[in-house]
Amino acid sequence: MNNIVLTSVRQPGEDTVSDLYIVDGVVTRISAGAGIPGDARVVSLDGRYVIPGLWDEHVHMTQWALHSSRLDLSAAASAREAAADVGLSVRDTDPSVTTVGVGFRDALWADVPTLEMLDAATGSQATALISHDLHSVWLNSAAARRFGVEVDAGGLLREEPAFALTRELGQLPDSVVDGWVRDAAEAASARGIVGVVDFEMTWNRDVWLRRFAGGLNSLRVDAGVYPEDLERAHHDGMRTGLELDGGKGLLRAGPLKVLIDGSLNTRTAFCVDPYPDGGYGLLTVNVDDLLSLLSRAREYGFVPAVHAIGDGANQVALDAFERAGIGGRIEHAQFVRTEDLARFGRLGVTASVQPGHALDDRDAAEANWGGRTQRAFPLRSLLNAGATLALGSDAPVAPLDPWAAMSAASTRSRQDTRGPWHPQECISRRQALAASARGRSRLRAGDPADLVVLDADPLASPDPEFAAMPVAATLVAGRFTYDGGLA
Repeated sequence: MNNIVLTSVRQPGEDTVSDLYIVDGVVTRISAGAGIPGDARVVSLDGRYVIPGLWDEHVHMTQWALHSSRLDLSAAASAREAAADVGLSVRDTDPSVTTVGVGFRDALWADVPTLEMLDAATGSQATALISHDLHSVWLNSAAARRFGVEVDAGGLLREEPAFALTRELGQLPDSVVDGWVRDAAEAASARGIVGVVDFEMTWNRDVWLRRFAGGLNSLRVDAGVYPEDLERAHHDGMRTGLELDGGKGLLRAGPLKVLIDGSLNTRTAFCVDPYPDGGYGLLTVNVDDLLSLLSRAREYGFVPAVHAIGDGANQVALDAFERAGIGGRIEHAQFVRTEDLARFGRLGVTASVQPGHALDDRDAAEANWGGRTQRAFPLRSLLNAGATLALGSDAPVAPLDPWAAMSAASTRSRQDTRGPWHPQECISRRQALAASARGRSRLRAGDPADLVVLDADPLASPDPEFAAMPVAATLVAGRFTYDGGLA
């Protein structure tokens, strides 16, 4: 047996000090004063706090890893400023390499992206700029020629054409990308992450099998499946939650991801009421096709995870869940009709939400969903109506940092001069912890020994400290995946 005892442990909100016993990766006892087995490894936590391991329920792990090597355009206040920033960066760049920028937010720009503007700034250097929400790509003419795509006078690709090009831009040597992913996974572990649900838009199983075979071991992964691969996954005997051979106990089949609308920044989230330009966004999967997919998911043992941002898309998704007679998840649930809130709990549909987006998108929401933003990112309302919340980041759309997400959920603010946005939708810290740890806010005997050790009580720390919570150690199945000096 593999025994470890963590001594002098406290749980959040409590002063009592206990010892935590782990046998073969499982918490077997939490008590004080019991004898310590002679074969156990003993680690004193000196009164530190221990919480269940944290999950990020929605990431795009390869895109997040690539993000650090690309030009950051998140501070650009206009299309012209973004183009100028790129123009400066492409000087003396190898013309055989495509310049890739990330993070632009055009929803609030007074001007609009144009092909002519980007061409003037970048010349013959192939340039592709990916929006912060991943739903659009701004190209210059050289990049359009290089990748064989057609663009209009705006130079923009949206939705599936943008996703396809983004995948192509990530076609780097496996060894390079896997190294960046390993670094990103270790950084996540240092923030208390023990697992992620990865919705990278690819056949993800084999990618992660390669990474685990190559030595990555710092977190668990639930690898999502997309509709185009559902039959393949079913043929291979996969179903949501199944541990996959070759994954070293860390890899499982994730949910079936279905995108049915776009995003707020790109103004393609499907809404009941029109945007200021008169459009309603895009419903990218019709109702009959969605119902068919959910029915196949039920038959094949996959939990459906339906991307729905606009209130119209959430209504369509909930209607389909009800007709198919299956529960599942709605990814994002950013804008929900009041009459649909209670349907999440009644139908057994988890709201997989990214609280950081509420802070990033508050101005875009006010500009595009004006007078209705009391229904935007309705976390408290969803909980009050009986829904289950699961928190994540949607990295690279927001940083892969669970404490930033929990802070956003519990304060609706970055502690800046603006103050909280619709503070009535704040949830408590304990609720945020539970929504980040698959329903658990405290440890129990019988739980997997996926643990986070903290230097401060997360229920009592000041808001700024909570948002940047210092993590002393992280364990997966009783194994230290991050050690800040304890062991």
